[in-house]
Amino acid sequence: MTSMAKRDYKNDELLNPEDTVFLVIDYQPTQINSINSMDRQKLIDNIVVTQKIINTYKVPTILSTVNVGTGRNKDTIPQLKAELEGVKSYDRTSINAWEDQEVYDAIKATGKHKIIIAALWTEACLTFPTLDALREGYQVFPIVDAVGGTSKIAHETAIQRVANAGAQPISIAQLACELQRDWNRGETVPGFIEDLMDAGIFLRLE
Repeated sequence: MTSMAKRDYKNDELLNPEDTVFLVIDYQPTQINSINSMDRQKLIDNIVVTQKIINTYKVPTILSTVNVGTGRNKDTIPQLKAELEGVKSYDRTSINAWEDQEVYDAIKATGKHKIIIAALWTEACLTFPTLDALREGYQVFPIVDAVGGTSKIAHETAIQRVANAGAQPISIAQLACELQRDWNRGETVPGFIEDLMDAGIFLRLE
């Protein structure tokens, strides 16, 4: 049992709760219903469990929707909204959330340097802010199994594009393990186990 001391988050290349923010964009009925790269119910389940993981590690969430205020779209789906108690929603008209002043200012105000991102669609609302954030020196981590595109090839091409630009695609299981890092960090172990059971990665025995 020789765990090293917890790394200084400022010098940690891996994801850590202290220097990370979660940007979640456009999980609204119209966008969900247009996803064709994966099963839509699985997409909903996966973004909900992703948010649970984020909450377990107390990573701040920046939530954004598009066109709710204009009446053209409905709000964040209730399954996800239930995990976002107290989180402000920033509504936009811009397809690229990075070009919305309130969203941009909210991310800047966190002082974090690593952005976990989940957005619909992969080829637009995930790709555009990811590329802009990378240009400004952020590290960006798209959750590949909690996002989707209008087709499988659209999703895969978008992930390849952002990865080529320097983004670091990760999965839900990888996200949880990277934030937990050590079983000796007992405060978050129960949440870690529960979240991975919700994701179907750990088997429920009861």
